[in-house]
Amino acid sequence: MNSPEPRAANPVRAFFALPNDSRTKTLGITLLVCLCCSVLVAWAAVALKPAQQRNQALEFQRNIVEVAGLLQDGSSVEAALSRIEAQLIELETGAVSTAFDQTQYNIEAAAKDPKRTTPLAPADDPALIRLRPRFMPVYFVRSADGQSVQAVILPVYGAGLWSRMYGFLALEKDWDTVRGLKFYQQGETPGLGGEIDNPKWRALWQGKQVHDADGQPAIRLVKGHVEASAPGAAHQIDGLSGATLTGRGVEHLINYWLGPLGYGPLLQRLRQQQAQG
Repeated sequence: MNSPEPRAANPVRAFFALPNDSRTKTLGITLLVCLCCSVLVAWAAVALKPAQQRNQALEFQRNIVEVAGLLQDGSSVEAALSRIEAQLIELETGAVSTAFDQTQYNIEAAAKDPKRTTPLAPADDPALIRLRPRFMPVYFVRSADGQSVQAVILPVYGAGLWSRMYGFLALEKDWDTVRGLKFYQQGETPGLGGEIDNPKWRALWQGKQVHDADGQPAIRLVKGHVEASAPGAAHQIDGLSGATLTGRGVEHLINYWLGPLGYGPLLQRLRQQQAQG
């Protein structure tokens, strides 16, 4: 009588039966743990992406209504948004464009897209953005009854010391007086250049005039404190202590975006419309 063939050993059992100090078992367990962690991280990234996108959109909206000054009276973000009208602007002409859906227009992506930008010569690029976008979304703040425009919110960005800084500049309906400034994305040094997010410093911008008597961008960051009686004080902001390069970056990007390659044509169109009643 033939004896039964020996049953093949279970490789999983054989692996776990190895001594704990076995190199094979140590490497195998390490690889197994890494594989499980990779699967969990990938699953979390996919599963949480919609929630992350919603939160980013809500934070973006909150920054817009905050720089517009619409949260000071205790209004909710949802109520404040009802007074914000978004339009896509062609920068070269300052005219409203329908080339893209402004609600889906991503500023950061567009700034890197060769199809939607034009290279800038170094002499025309003090903000160091390298590529000039053809279009930008602009946000108009309407009165409570919706009958008139009270302010305009201009997205701005440019190079700081360590990062590209993205923010919003809000101008009153004279298209010259600062209502607010808010940077919503930046990677500057905490406690130094990162102070561009400090509400006390941002408050210094309110009421400043961004253009000189000739209509040219004129914002300047100065060392120390601005003397109210000093010549040009209406255009000057206290500099950031220990953050000269970040401050210079803020100055350059604000003046660039207010100039002829930025929102200059739009602001000129708004002034003409205002003069015509």
